[in-house]
Amino acid sequence: MKVFFWGLWVTITFAIAGYFVFTMFYGEDKTQLLIGETTYGHYQIEMACETCHTDPFGGPEVLQNACTQCHAEELDAANDSHPKSKFTDPRNADLLKIVDARYCVSCHTEHHKDKTLEMGLTLPKDYCFHCHEEVGEERESHKDLPFDSCATAGCHNYHDNRALYEGFLERHADEPIFKAIAQLPERNAEATYQEKNPEIVALSKEDIDLSAIHHLPKEQTDQIAHDWLMSSHSRNGVDCQSCHQPSNATQWVEKPDHTACQSCHEKQVKGFKEGKHGMRLADTVSQPLKAISPKDVSSALDFKHDSMDIVHSCSSCHGPHDTNTQTAAVEACLGCHNDEHSLAYLESPHFQLWEKEQSGELPENSGVSCASCHMPRQKMNKAGDVFVEHNQNATLRPNEKMIRPVCMNCHGLGFAINALADEALIKNNFNGQPSVHIESIDWVKKRNND
Repeated sequence: MKVFFWGLWVTITFAIAGYFVFTMFYGEDKTQLLIGETTYGHYQIEMACETCHTDPFGGPEVLQNACTQCHAEELDAANDSHPKSKFTDPRNADLLKIVDARYCVSCHTEHHKDKTLEMGLTLPKDYCFHCHEEVGEERESHKDLPFDSCATAGCHNYHDNRALYEGFLERHADEPIFKAIAQLPERNAEATYQEKNPEIVALSKEDIDLSAIHHLPKEQTDQIAHDWLMSSHSRNGVDCQSCHQPSNATQWVEKPDHTACQSCHEKQVKGFKEGKHGMRLADTVSQPLKAISPKDVSSALDFKHDSMDIVHSCSSCHGPHDTNTQTAAVEACLGCHNDEHSLAYLESPHFQLWEKEQSGELPENSGVSCASCHMPRQKMNKAGDVFVEHNQNATLRPNEKMIRPVCMNCHGLGFAINALADEALIKNNFNGQPSVHIESIDWVKKRNND
């Protein structure tokens, strides 16, 4: 009898294990495998378990490889102030007894909502203390500071200190609230493309081949033709077939996806797939996932009810034929986002500048749209070509990452640090002056004067 029950127990155990292994690698619905709620940074790909768990029995090294697969480039660009090499140095070996900082998962642990703090951290907010407990004795400026204020005092971020390190604070210490010339970088991608491809000839109405959509009502085809003629595509020799029937396609594609755009807009699509809108489509995701729509978003953000089924793609923000960047910069965002910060934009000084630019009352690049801050224009190569960064994560959290590429186009450093530290000001979309004052610049100036 004991042998029977023992055999039954073994059979059931293997059956259950086999079921979960099969589900992990081959099943479509993996929700029953989740051991806890996924953080907002990764919930979009939680059904592609093997993106992170490449080996179901792997340890921290396996998970570390998964983290760097997606985030290594970002850390390199930030000149990571706490790289792994710092903790593999024998001189710092004693620090690993407290926190094994060689591995991302030591701080950023998934599926433990009760332990996960803001930005995915799973350590107490005073974690800096464990390695830097002597800083209050060594630096007079740090003497009376609480140990949970390192990352909130406008001084330190664990990985990215580009806008907060002491030398930078010193150089920009006395800047006014508004710069003399408050403008965004001018986009030059189209001009650069035409300069590099002088053979390009603008297309006309006669170059449109509407035979593939002859079944559509004439009014609709006329609108498509009009929109295309007014677009940058027609100016740069991109006809209907270029998108709807590229060289590797044998049939007409009714609704081209991001892969069609990628042939010309590689940097933009790369950023799109790294950001919130397109991360499900990233090359690093282990299995195909459908593009996300607001109804799939399990975050604290609110969305417009009639936008819940809009699938995120290049053409959901840019009209597929008119490629209107003005619409993409404001209307597309507010067409979905219904949170307090987004709704307050229409009453903000930024929107007033945007309206005046669109009406011609202010010069180009002086208005501030949603995209100006969350998808900023940046120089992305040595030649100085300016592209729009389509990865919202690049300037999202911690929000101090916005200081250099966004805020300082128009504002002084001190104002920017204070504004980004004021939660109430963020909620009303910067309508007013900061009620918070971060003392980091004051400390730098005092230290230099002592």
